[in-house]
Order: sequence, then C-alpha cells, then structure tokens
Amino acid sequence: MEYKTQTLEELQEKSPLAHSKKALVGIDGFVDVIVHPVDQRSGPGDQFKAIPTITDFANRIGSAAGKSANIEMAPIVEKLGGNGPIMANAQSAHGLDVRYLGALGRDAIHHVFHEFAEKTHAISIADPGVTHAAEFNDGKIMFGTMASLDEITYERLCELPGEAQLIQVFNESDLIAMVNWTMIPFLTDVFNSFLEKVLPACSQDKARTFFFDLADPEKRSEADLLEVLSVFSKFEAFGKVILGLNLREAEQVDALLGFSPLPNTPENLQTMAARIREKLKLDTVVIHPVADAACATAEGTAYAAGPYCEKPKITTGAGDHFNSGFVTARLIGLSPEAALTVAVATSGFYVRTAVSPSLDDLAEFIATW
Repeated sequence: MEYKTQTLEELQEKSPLAHSKKALVGIDGFVDVIVHPVDQRSGPGDQFKAIPTITDFANRIGSAAGKSANIEMAPIVEKLGGNGPIMANAQSAHGLDVRYLGALGRDAIHHVFHEFAEKTHAISIADPGVTHAAEFNDGKIMFGTMASLDEITYERLCELPGEAQLIQVFNESDLIAMVNWTMIPFLTDVFNSFLEKVLPACSQDKARTFFFDLADPEKRSEADLLEVLSVFSKFEAFGKVILGLNLREAEQVDALLGFSPLPNTPENLQTMAARIREKLKLDTVVIHPVADAACATAEGTAYAAGPYCEKPKITTGAGDHFNSGFVTARLIGLSPEAALTVAVATSGFYVRTAVSPSLDDLAEFIATW
C-alpha cells in the first residue's frame, strides 16, 4: 500500500527530530480504580463471583427500589488515568521531552503518578479526580468523583507554579496540549488568561503548536461549547492550532456550527473536518472514529483507514494515543496522511498490547499490519 510506504519513508527521515521537541501537556489527572461488582462472595480476597453483565447490575439495583441494597465493589487494579497523563505518557514513549502540568496531588503526588511525575518533571496543582470503573462482560460503567478539578484556575496556577515559571515553561515548549475541557469548569477562563497574560510574554519567534481536546462535551451547555471553540481560534495568533475530535464530538460541533448531518463515510468525514476547520479558522481539525480517521489542514484533506481490532486488550486511552500519534507526527514534520497513519497505528498498537509505542515500534507495526 502506497500510503504505508510513504509513511515509513517519512518516519525514517523525521523520527530523530522527536528527541529535540519539547511538549507541555495538561491539565487533568485521574486515579482509575477498576472494580468488579460482587454477586456472591465465598471467601476473602478474590473468592467471589462477579455480577456478569450491565443488565444484571441494573436488575440488582432495580430490585432495591423502595428498600435498600449494599453492593460490594471489589478493587482489581488502581492505575494512572486522565486524558492528559495518558497522552503525555504516549508522547514520552514517542521520544518527546514532555513536561506535565495538572492534577496529580495537591499536598503530595498520588502514588499512582510517582513514576510519571518524575519522568515528566510534573507540576501538580490539585488533587486528581477518582474514577471507579465497574467492568462487566458487556461493557463498563464509570463512576467519577471530580470536585478537586474545580481548583484548576489561573489563580491556582499563579500560586503553583507561579506566573513567571508558567511563562518560562510555555516559552520553551514546541507543543502545548491542553485536554479534557469538559470536566474542568474553569478551563475556558484559564485559556483566556493564557492568551492575555502568558503567551504575549513568550518569544514570538518560536513556532508553536497548540492541541485541544474537548472530551465528550455533551454534558456542557451549547453556549459554553461555542465560547471555548471561539477561544481556540484566538490561539492561532500565537501558533498553529490542532483540534482533535472523536466522531461523536465532531458531529456535535458540526451541528452546533449550523451544518446539516452527514452519513459516516470517508468522504463525508473529510468534508466535516474541512468545514469545521474553515468555520473556526483553525490550522487543523482531525476526526477519529473507531476504525479510521480524517483531517483537514491548509494543504487540503486526508484520510486513513485504521488497523481495527475486534478483541482489544484495552480501550480506555485509545483516543488519547491517537491524539499523541497525530500531534507528534505533525510536530516532526510528517504530511497529513502520514500523520493520520501514525495516529491510527499508535492507537492500534496500544489497544492490542496496553503499551504506549515508540516510533520504532510504530514503524514495525505499520510495516506488518
């Protein structure tokens, strides 16, 4: 396939540049606790039978209406989570020099982030949210606690790390990626403060890329979403903006901007990316459904089919890995089509292995998928 050959040639030429690029990634942080709801317990520890399906779980809850119930959630594993940490981990695996700014612990770094915080020289500004992910044979239900993310404000950033250090970190970064807008109530205000107070104080000679990800904005109002989309456009004055959307987010944004819905085809995916890009006046819009991806840039539109995996080892974080692959590829100078191929490969490698791939891993994966 010609696109694979072209991608491999571009990767071979440009991948050494990754080590020279500095990324600042933020701004959330979650502790993910994977749990199995207990149906029947026969002894301590793992001696229990789990509730097998979401329907069974719903029936168990429904049977308690007008009464009460106690359902044990047996912890299986506790791990690092959040869109920002997962993306930052993936970019670090690509070879970028990554600095993390986000909610990893207010008074002390939470233990699930210790290695990550050390690797990314992290600046922690609040306690992480906590997600209890109840896993079933037919899916998962996530119960989130995220009040601590309300503390992510510009005033808090001026306390830790301080406005001067914030300007310094922004100034030296080739990439500034801020993700999970939906779950952080004051993030639009933070973005406006970056535009008014931080970026004007940075060197204007450096070529910067900004990446934004909404993270399921259905729970936010249309007015909030329109406001932040207009704020993204303002970052174009200080560099090139990439907006990343999954298919559901893209359809929501597309409709909000006044466009008629389109069936999901490769051609329509490119059309949607192009018209969102033009309406918002952004450098790049990239859209990633499960099995493929498309983007629109000043060079036109591009499309790539992905290495779809019927039985993934992991799915949480697949979109963050796609984003990492695309942004890293564009940062080191790959063409839009090659960047899409790297992005779907990054996600495809991750869901098969639960490991964030290096660029060498991706070259081998692309050559053999």
